[in-house]
Amino acid sequence: MKKKPHLSFWQIWNMNFGFFGIQFSFGLQQSNMSAIYKYLGATESEIPMLWLAGPVTGLIIQPIIGAISDGTWSPKLGRRKPFFLLGAILASIALIFMPFSQSIWMAAGLLWILDAGNNIAMEPYRAFVSDKLEEKQHSLGFLMQSFFTGLGSTLSNFTPAILISLGIFAMSDTMENGIPVATYWAFFIGAFASIASILYSIFTTSEYPPTDEELLRMKENKKKGNFISRTFNDIYQSIKTMPKTMKQLIPVKFFTWYGMFCYWQYITSALSLSLFDTLDETTEGFRQAQVLTGQVNGTYNIVCFLVAFALVPLAVKIGAKGVHFFSLLLGGIGLYFIPSLNVTDILFSIPNIFGEGRINIYTLYLFTIGLGIAWASMLAMPYQMLVGAIPKEKTGVYMGIFNMFIVIPMIIQIFTMQFFVYDLLGNNPINVVKLGGVFLILGGVFSLFIKNKKPSELLQSDILKNNN
Repeated sequence: MKKKPHLSFWQIWNMNFGFFGIQFSFGLQQSNMSAIYKYLGATESEIPMLWLAGPVTGLIIQPIIGAISDGTWSPKLGRRKPFFLLGAILASIALIFMPFSQSIWMAAGLLWILDAGNNIAMEPYRAFVSDKLEEKQHSLGFLMQSFFTGLGSTLSNFTPAILISLGIFAMSDTMENGIPVATYWAFFIGAFASIASILYSIFTTSEYPPTDEELLRMKENKKKGNFISRTFNDIYQSIKTMPKTMKQLIPVKFFTWYGMFCYWQYITSALSLSLFDTLDETTEGFRQAQVLTGQVNGTYNIVCFLVAFALVPLAVKIGAKGVHFFSLLLGGIGLYFIPSLNVTDILFSIPNIFGEGRINIYTLYLFTIGLGIAWASMLAMPYQMLVGAIPKEKTGVYMGIFNMFIVIPMIIQIFTMQFFVYDLLGNNPINVVKLGGVFLILGGVFSLFIKNKKPSELLQSDILKNNN
């Protein structure tokens, strides 16, 4: 196999820049979809099922796209980039129309399209790191994606608050369907960010052409026909021969993503109840809670992109699983103690660059430090632990299968929360968020049982192989 060149920091920046737009889109739905559903008439107990679009589309699309992209080559666009472009176009269309939803089911249908587009674009991006980078740069590649995840989500979460702070819109400005006007413009900006950032990566980054052996295999597969059957058989065989490290990561992914879905679904309602003592979506308190949701989500994503690169040397020193344990522990503690925090006790103030006066930072924002560190680790460390254990020629399909370990816990969370967990927790969204914190901690504990080599050990092993 031809040795991959060592890429510069800015080359890795350019290839991953499209992740910014994908995560801007994800950030918008994480902070706004529960509130949009409530504005359209949904009750608290209906919210979990209305989030079903994301995990189901991920479950279906990601392994299929992974398998297809492994066997794709376009002389003009490459192997992974055609899927980046298709996904960005679908996501942008859904983002533009989402705020105009006239019913719960129209919003849910658009969410299916939005998640399909994001999943089509995102899955090949994981494989893109393995395609382009030598093994010792994998940590930097995945953590660069964590950085852009934090940056994209931060800007998407703060956009409504910025528009209000600038005086462009008031908190009370709403459309006919009850959705705030600032939310519509945030989605419109997200549509532009999604397509523009993907196009930047496409035009600034080339893909390595397949070897003669790979091209021959692709041609033979095309001659065989029965493309759909072959794709599903590839996925099935890959699951049967799943590496041990991948199996050990299953409980880690289950608890972390179950926990994060608890947080995303109910953080607005939890803040509305704990801070303003209401769950009524027509009140000023609920609208303030929605804006606060964007601000705290934006803050934990600021922490995410600030610490993302700091995790690289830590992963080399103590191993990816050690970093992941401590990160999830901090995140879980943060979520559990959200009800103890408030927006009355001021930690400090900062200048308001979008208007007059100063912005107060309250104790509520303390939990975002731990969650931001956990989020940076969740987006990078499991992939770092996995990438050295999977066959290079099946990177796409295995990354797709690995992402099933994200969406299956989400689906389980939706059905269990819908039918009995929410009742067991006293029909209280605050308790749901606290459960999410406990599950993040459990995910961290299970990460300690993973048997994997540190990045420095993997590099030393490669050197020995090359010398032999």
